[in-house]
Amino acid sequence: MRRTLPIILAAASLSACAPFEPEPVSPYQWQQRQERIQRQEAERLRRCETMDQQSERYARECARTGASQ
Repeated sequence: MRRTLPIILAAASLSACAPFEPEPVSPYQWQQRQERIQRQEAERLRRCETMDQQSERYARECARTGASQ
């Protein structure tokens, strides 16, 4: 019991970090999801264009593997 309690608590706290998003069930919901993802990515790219490229925030938020920037 001593070993399982910390594992259970860690799993519970980590699961709270990830927001739950149910899978879309209709084509309309899938389309809405894809459009939302595209809007979020476009917003991220706009923010990255205005940031200082030498900053820590730029390295964290804008540097993507395989991205040509």
